[in-house]
Amino acid sequence: MEATSRRPGHYSPRRWWAGPLDVEGLALYSVAALAGALNRYTAVPGRFSTTPALAGAAFDSFGHLRISGRRPQGFAPLSGFRRTRDGWIRLHANYPHHEQRLLRALGASSAAGAEEALRCMTALDAEATIHSQGGIAAAVRTRSDWLASAMGRAAGSGPWISLESADGATSGLGLQELAAEGTAAPGTRAGGGTGDGLGTGNGLPLDGLRVLDLTRVIAGPVATRLLGALGADVLRIDPPQYPEIEDQFVDTAFGKRSVEADLTIPENQERLKQLLAAADVVVIGYRHDALDRFGLNPRELLAARPGLVVVTLNSWGSAGPWGHLRGFDSIVQAACGIAHLYGKKNDDGGWHPGALPVQALDHATGYGVAAAAVRLLELRRQTGTGGAGHLALARTAEELFSLPPNMESAAELPLPAYPSVSSSYGELRYVGPPLMDAGGPLDYPFPPPPYGSSQPAWL
Repeated sequence: MEATSRRPGHYSPRRWWAGPLDVEGLALYSVAALAGALNRYTAVPGRFSTTPALAGAAFDSFGHLRISGRRPQGFAPLSGFRRTRDGWIRLHANYPHHEQRLLRALGASSAAGAEEALRCMTALDAEATIHSQGGIAAAVRTRSDWLASAMGRAAGSGPWISLESADGATSGLGLQELAAEGTAAPGTRAGGGTGDGLGTGNGLPLDGLRVLDLTRVIAGPVATRLLGALGADVLRIDPPQYPEIEDQFVDTAFGKRSVEADLTIPENQERLKQLLAAADVVVIGYRHDALDRFGLNPRELLAARPGLVVVTLNSWGSAGPWGHLRGFDSIVQAACGIAHLYGKKNDDGGWHPGALPVQALDHATGYGVAAAAVRLLELRRQTGTGGAGHLALARTAEELFSLPPNMESAAELPLPAYPSVSSSYGELRYVGPPLMDAGGPLDYPFPPPPYGSSQPAWL
């Protein structure tokens, strides 16, 4: 997308985070994109909207969360930036299996040993070595180095949201194109309704819809958390051999149910088929093609059920040499030039790479996933057939770079009131969804359930 001077001008304040990129714009545009999709779907212009307070708080939902009064745990000790012989690399080791692969790749048994090994390697050699063992890392590249690479060129191609209808026709949606639909003047909540259970009238727009949530970490769970707030029955499935980080789950599991199921077991594969047969939406948040062996390739799903809506997201997209690799928001930031752009000099005169003020690529992609699902549900209502949507964190990073710098002075962001709720994890203080429904706040229907406590069945 080319840079443009268009901005959601009625938002105030428009700048509240420091830094050279318009992260505030990415937050406001991505939430407005979802609002626009919902306004089209409900046929009520302006029914859904956002504010800086709502969008800014939601993009830092993990930072605002309190679990029985305590802050959630952030990055693991081995995660973060490390020096190499010629520069810097960013590691990700929050999950135990990723930490083990990282240490094995470096021939180390501790964080100190890993740091010692990295100082003897170039950043690109360390990156390749870690990738070869299934570990997760990215050399800190300049923006020009990323754009000159095969993966950088692939990441910048195509639209923010790629859409594919059940008959194979393709189209795309841009961030600001979608956001323009979500900045209309607020309307009334009254709607005609079609009586088809697909989200018109005065109820929540996704009442009665079933969403199978095959996502992890932040971006995908943010999307399905929002779909749950809009009325959908969201059922999340996680592999028991790789449990989710508890605090991360608590942040993103509002309004959904949780199942643990090993899909390599034939009995669970049969249950998965039964769930798919009655699902309206499937959201897949694993690396490209990782779940194909379980019959979860989007084209195969649509061939079997043309009325299904499937949305996929991953770090690197399906094109380019890294399409098969794992990744995270922080790793994409290191690779694409954000970490270098946000780098700062230390007190001793040295230099250290930096990061965005929030996990903005994750959150923006998550709201894009929800917007894609709603647009495809609209297509299904119009034509009787669904389709597939595809997003990637690396492509969202390109949308961020395309936004012109925000030269306004930073202002203090007025935060919304923090609701609280009792849960099996204790008293939770949290921020709600970043949407207003006809001028009133939207909320999640219930707190995070105990992890893995639900049955693999629809309500």
